[in-house]
Amino acid sequence: MSLYLRPTRTEEALERLAATPLTVLAGGTDHYPARVARPLSEDILDISALEALRGIRQTEEGWRIGATTTWTQLIEAGLPPLFDALKQAAREVGGVQIQNAGTVAGNLCNASPAADGVPPLLALDAQVELASAKGTRSLTLDEFILGPRRTARRADELLTAITVPDPRAAARSRFLKLGARRYLVISIAMVAAVIESKSDYVSAARIAVGACSPVAQRLPALEQALVGAPLDARLGEHLRAEHLAPLAPIDDPRASASYRIEAAQTLVARCLNELGAQA
Repeated sequence: MSLYLRPTRTEEALERLAATPLTVLAGGTDHYPARVARPLSEDILDISALEALRGIRQTEEGWRIGATTTWTQLIEAGLPPLFDALKQAAREVGGVQIQNAGTVAGNLCNASPAADGVPPLLALDAQVELASAKGTRSLTLDEFILGPRRTARRADELLTAITVPDPRAAARSRFLKLGARRYLVISIAMVAAVIESKSDYVSAARIAVGACSPVAQRLPALEQALVGAPLDARLGEHLRAEHLAPLAPIDDPRASASYRIEAAQTLVARCLNELGAQA
């Protein structure tokens, strides 16, 4: 018989992880559906009762999103425009039932190439906090997600929080997603962008594309090209085909690689134009 543990203290959870290998679950919205019609064989550490890991709060350096914060809690939180892209992505994570149970950290740990939460968090320069009985460490999101279904989390570690630094200037963000239908769909391509501005000019830009590579990718050449550009509805005109060089899409049943590149280019331009038009 498999083991099922549901601690109420973070220290207890870390002690359990230090003692024996366990599959960590919060909402379980990916884990359980993949195991329908067969008995569970893994030993489970359910962290959904760790209230210390739930909620969003502002800190001196920026923002802290607890690991067990659900997508619904994120959607309903009073957050500045910097987080609009993350909220828009949250509304794309399954249906309302999934959003009520699924967690932001779980989406990262699942490490799907099409995970909706990854591009906006990449564009936010997010870091993950990993805790074990031995101590705590922080990794940038691109250091944490290593590939499809692979992360840098050690077996004795628990992802306890996601941290987002304050921007240096006024910031806004946007998320766009393309799928075979409007809702409840795995992405063909998705884009998140954060634009910081001063005096109606771009002072910093961060753009990330998901579902077009094994891991979502930033577009650093485009980000650099946007600095100093007027913040208007033609912002997307700065995009060039070579700016998409970090992407490595594949052919699969949802779309061909060439279609994904075209879709990503269209989404990036549209996302930037929409952000510029808000000025």
